[in-house]
Amino acid sequence: MAQVDDANAVIEPIIESVAENAGEDFDYSELTERLNFYFRNPINLNKASEQQFRELVFLSPLQISAIIDRRRKTGPYLSALELQSVDGLDLETVRMLLPFVTVNKTSLNGLSVADALHKSSNELTFLYGQVLQKQKGYTITDTNKSRYLGSPERYLVRYRYHYGEHFSASLNMEKDAGEQFFAGVQSSGFDFYSGNVAYRGDGVIGKAVLGDYSLQFGQGLTMWSGLSFGKGASVATVPKQDIGLKPYTSTNEMLFLRGAAVTLNLKALSVTPFVSYRKLDASTVNRDTINPDGQTGSLNQMGLHRTPTEADNRNNTSQLVYGINAGYTIGRLNVGSVVYHTDYNRDFAPGKYLYNQYDFTGKSLSNAGLYYNYSWRNLYFYGEVAKSVDYGSAWLQGVLASLSPQVSLVLMYRDYQKNYQSFFNQALAESSVAYNERGFYSGFIISPGSKYEFTGYVDFFRFPWLKYKVDAPSSGYEVLTQFTYMPNKQVKAYLRYKLENKQENDDIANAINFLQQVQRQNYRFDLRYSISKAFQLGNRVELMRYHKEDHAAEWGYVAYQDLSYNPMFSKFSGNLRFAVFDTQGYNSRIYTYENDVLYGFSVPGLQDRGVRFYINGRYRVRRGLDFWVKYAVTQYTNRDDIGSGLDVINGNTRSDIKLQLRYQF
Repeated sequence: MAQVDDANAVIEPIIESVAENAGEDFDYSELTERLNFYFRNPINLNKASEQQFRELVFLSPLQISAIIDRRRKTGPYLSALELQSVDGLDLETVRMLLPFVTVNKTSLNGLSVADALHKSSNELTFLYGQVLQKQKGYTITDTNKSRYLGSPERYLVRYRYHYGEHFSASLNMEKDAGEQFFAGVQSSGFDFYSGNVAYRGDGVIGKAVLGDYSLQFGQGLTMWSGLSFGKGASVATVPKQDIGLKPYTSTNEMLFLRGAAVTLNLKALSVTPFVSYRKLDASTVNRDTINPDGQTGSLNQMGLHRTPTEADNRNNTSQLVYGINAGYTIGRLNVGSVVYHTDYNRDFAPGKYLYNQYDFTGKSLSNAGLYYNYSWRNLYFYGEVAKSVDYGSAWLQGVLASLSPQVSLVLMYRDYQKNYQSFFNQALAESSVAYNERGFYSGFIISPGSKYEFTGYVDFFRFPWLKYKVDAPSSGYEVLTQFTYMPNKQVKAYLRYKLENKQENDDIANAINFLQQVQRQNYRFDLRYSISKAFQLGNRVELMRYHKEDHAAEWGYVAYQDLSYNPMFSKFSGNLRFAVFDTQGYNSRIYTYENDVLYGFSVPGLQDRGVRFYINGRYRVRRGLDFWVKYAVTQYTNRDDIGSGLDVINGNTRSDIKLQLRYQF
């Protein structure tokens, strides 16, 4: 169980397990970067706080408590291998954890400017990506029509500075495909710039960030920005594990704050005041001579500025956020409260449909929340209550219980009022945001031995008010079960079944629609096995069934073969996949996680009929200099064109390439 030399071999399986809980547009770069940092700068088992362990995402609250309790009761860890004796840590979790922890000490003693310059680590990364076929948006020359204003290349430049775990700085510069470069609204070069400088210490100033940052408190009902996960096979991590203030390093252009924040540690009390001011993209409505600025129709979430309309919406709304969080720890009880206010430079317009009746209007909103978590024996209680001033409230309460070394249980009830409002709301929910929903979640983990694991959950939910394409209060449920078999370190297989049942409007063009049952079922078999120290094979077969009441069922399947080559200390490593898919339409599409260049991610949705192939490789030119390349191609056998809107490609083939260079010094 020694540490693996190549970070990719350790981190990619973790990212893939997380990817199963997220959607196609989820940004994995923040998590990938976080795990890479802790791979190079392992957490000190004898010093790390509960909050630091939470950053590893794959540890449950009870497992974190067990690691810290072992340290308190028996003294410092002499070796990381002692984790094998910690109650509640199974062998698979220990294997994942070992590369990210150490028992060596780190210190700020004797810090000087020379140390900051010569003993620091620096990383500079350049990424180029492009779809190789010509897409419709680049062929339109009529300036009266929607079109892509820029070139099809994507550029990303990333710089990172670290002095141990205490000082850091980051800078991201990105141009998306279709955006202009040193022209138009991007006259300053890249379309998106993001950066910060940050400090992390053991004294009164625990954390400080100047620039772009994220805040994560409680269970995400009141204030949570940046990385967040929902329901999935990792049942024990359903309780969100907040990490408070953190420098923001992702390329997602929406999920962050921009300004300054600091966490002050006053013995058992921690206080985090924060302020943020930034420009956002938004659509404009109701513009006239009396109100030339108009009103905000909706905030744009994608961060794309390719077309004239997207360029017009760029940075046309300002957002000011200021507030404070206070947390108090006594023994195993953590309680906290966050209060903040949000101002915009113009009003949000009322929605024009009935389901928009309880949407936010106006230009100011105040939010307050109270949260807690408490560990007692083998129980972990957690909850949060939140209030949006002049609007509604929301609350949730849950418990994670280790009933025995072999059985764990998660229960959670949530009640989010239809008029609850928060612009930084990422609590667990069936919908994309936590409002207009009541639900009860129950999950379990059964591990009868080191080779077997049976996990699953059932989630019942109800929406008290109308939703998009749902013209009446509705309800539904979701079920997932997974059986995992790991006979040894070389073989892992699992079988998964997922069922989701919801209600939607019928497809009849009436003034009043009736609700119909919509059901999605997934069947998946996945097998991973090592045939040598350098080669690993992977196979997956997945079926999807979509059925809407009074309609014929749609079926889809995907089957693929993976081959990974990752030898110890080799200059070259890589992986490839050949996939065959056949679905009857968009509703029966299947998402698949793909390996990518470092910090990159790809989770394409496969639909229609065809094959997909990709090859992804890394070459270590010399110490500190690495080069990645990924080439992917999808060929359809039942289509003469691919895509929709401005992304349409004439032909049945789409291919894209990514090239990345990383220099560490």
